[in-house]
Amino acid sequence: MQSQRDRNIVLKYTLGGFVIGLATVLLVLFLDFILRDLTWDQIWQAHLRNPVYIILDLAPLMLAFYGYLLSKRYAQTTASLNQTLSQEHDRINRVHSFVEELRKGNTDADYQLEDDDHLGSSILALRDELRKNQEEEAQRRKEDEQRHWVSEGLAKFGEILRQDTNDLEELSHKVISNLVKYCGVTQGALFIINGEEENDRHLEMTSCYAYDRHKFPDKRVEIGEGLLGSTVMEQETTYMTEVPQDYVNITSGLGRSTPNALLMVPLKVNDQVYGAIELADFNGLEQYVIEFVEKVAESVASTISNVKINAQTSRLLEESRKQAEELASKEEQMRQNMEELKATQEEAARQSERFILFSNAVSHTMIHAEYDPEGKLLYANTKFLNKLGYESTEEVKDQPISMFLDEKDREWFDQIWDNLSRGGKHFEGYMKHVTKRGNDLWTMSTYTPMRREDGSAEKILYLGLDTTDQKKQSLDYQAQIDALNKSTQKVELLPSGDVLQVNENFINLMEHTEDELKSKTIFDFVQHADMKHLREVWDKVSKGDIFEGQLRQVSKNGNELWLQVTLSPVRDIYDDIAKVVYVGHDITKSRKMEIETARQAEQLKEQEKELKKAQSDLTKKLEEAREEVKKRFRDMEKEKLRNERTLEGASDAIVTIDQNGIIKFFNKAAEELWQIERSMVLERNINKLFPDDRGQREEFIQRLLDPDKDKIVGERKEVNIVNSSNEEVPVIILLSMAKVGEETTYTAFIQNISVDLF
Repeated sequence: MQSQRDRNIVLKYTLGGFVIGLATVLLVLFLDFILRDLTWDQIWQAHLRNPVYIILDLAPLMLAFYGYLLSKRYAQTTASLNQTLSQEHDRINRVHSFVEELRKGNTDADYQLEDDDHLGSSILALRDELRKNQEEEAQRRKEDEQRHWVSEGLAKFGEILRQDTNDLEELSHKVISNLVKYCGVTQGALFIINGEEENDRHLEMTSCYAYDRHKFPDKRVEIGEGLLGSTVMEQETTYMTEVPQDYVNITSGLGRSTPNALLMVPLKVNDQVYGAIELADFNGLEQYVIEFVEKVAESVASTISNVKINAQTSRLLEESRKQAEELASKEEQMRQNMEELKATQEEAARQSERFILFSNAVSHTMIHAEYDPEGKLLYANTKFLNKLGYESTEEVKDQPISMFLDEKDREWFDQIWDNLSRGGKHFEGYMKHVTKRGNDLWTMSTYTPMRREDGSAEKILYLGLDTTDQKKQSLDYQAQIDALNKSTQKVELLPSGDVLQVNENFINLMEHTEDELKSKTIFDFVQHADMKHLREVWDKVSKGDIFEGQLRQVSKNGNELWLQVTLSPVRDIYDDIAKVVYVGHDITKSRKMEIETARQAEQLKEQEKELKKAQSDLTKKLEEAREEVKKRFRDMEKEKLRNERTLEGASDAIVTIDQNGIIKFFNKAAEELWQIERSMVLERNINKLFPDDRGQREEFIQRLLDPDKDKIVGERKEVNIVNSSNEEVPVIILLSMAKVGEETTYTAFIQNISVDLF
């Protein structure tokens, strides 16, 4: 077709050139005849004389030849263009088909590139970009779902940890039961470190949860012992996918099995470990789940830390209060004794006989000694010797007073003694002596100079009461209070709320100077919105109640602070509220994290609404598909019922078990064969039908009873069974297997081959 059209074009242009040339010759001849009035002879002579006429005569042939060449060139060019257009059309069709596949979402469609096919290269690049975007979108959606899951979980457990922080056992149960359910694992346990003594510190299981049932914990693990103990000692998360067979078993209705994955996370906060969480599952745990459990573990550790610190703080404050009351009582008693002693000393200066009588009475109740102005011991009563660990007066007589003092106390006491030796004012206060064995003896001491008439000191009288036990307790409590000052924010307040004392931690947190804080009340550190709540709390505390909870406060620079606070009232000897001790722990970071987590959770909920809206059409289709599946399921149930009734009427015994050996079908013939009702064996393990009374079984029966072994299927086997009357019955068993999806069932067709003898 193309060749014929090219020949027509060549012929058309050749004839056209010839006609144009002929017309030109005829026109020239016409002009010669008409205008110039020439004859044929004249025209012929002109042709002979002028070569132009010869060229003109050849014009038809020349133009015909030129038309031939021009048409030939045109035909070739046209053919080339048509071929190019055809190829381009084919390429455009292939590109269109490829783009249509991409529009439909088929990023696996392929396109064959040709030389210099820039458009194809661009579209292939577009396909790769679309495929990459789809993969990134899927990954982003997966990560969003994981973040949503983590955010909701952290908010959920944050709420659980805020609800109840007094009962560790109840808190442990709530944490581990919700953690097992939320993570979708099979079993979990929570361990908390107990033991006051360093050599008795151990892990105690406070809660265990598995298969939607709470287990009663009764397990103790030594720190450093086994996988869990090592995890706590190393303070690092342990995740295993190859669990030792004897480490942990998961018990269910199907028996006992070893999990395939084990996660152990220490309850650690601020490099301090308070216990561990252990999770076990038959499937592996993804990394985001492990990281989520680690975050939950940190929050649980922080809560346990606060519970223990608050308990210890309350106990120490109560002991300190009692000790302060006891010391105040003793100090009052001592003050009264000292006042009586001073009155007696003044009376003794006037009447020596009364002084001697008083001195003898004091020697029976108090530590009594006398020194000369140089500090040499002149006299010591029995209590002095006993308290300082000496057996006789000869050991201490004429010894300097420095013998009974610590070297660190001599410098300041030398100044006091210098004043006493000159007859100056008496000294009264707490003083530490050193016994013969080097032990400390704390006393409430009085050194009084016995003056001559000229006012100089004749000798120095020493009286003292032993307060060693009270002083040691006071120092111990002071050390514990100092430790609390270093780790917590501590404030002492009047019942009116005015600040008495603040520690360095509270000063740094509130960004005020100490003088600025002492001019404020507790109500100056909260916002107006929280004022009502604080006043309600303070009214209860000022009446003697202890408050434990969270308070939101504001620093000098307007920074919002969250503190876990304990407000403990302290009573004086008249049982009135003398002051309130404020002990707080800065939880601003974790509280802000909770608020941010709640905000992200709300944002994710909005995204979920959009996703639900986009999935409405899909839900409708799923409903239609669900109805279709229900219809098919009903048909299958009818077929199953028909098959079961058919098998029920069979003359041979038929028994069906699942892949775990649980009996699912037991017909009438099987009841007669084993002489047992089907209700006694259905949903029981097949071991019930084949007791190993003889100590050995045929290989066919062994494989049938063991869920982990391959069954002998499709072969008729003759074996002996034992019925409920303990009679052996020879039978032939043929085992068939059916697998639907992930479930496998085995059906045994059993023929009784015993012969009755008459």
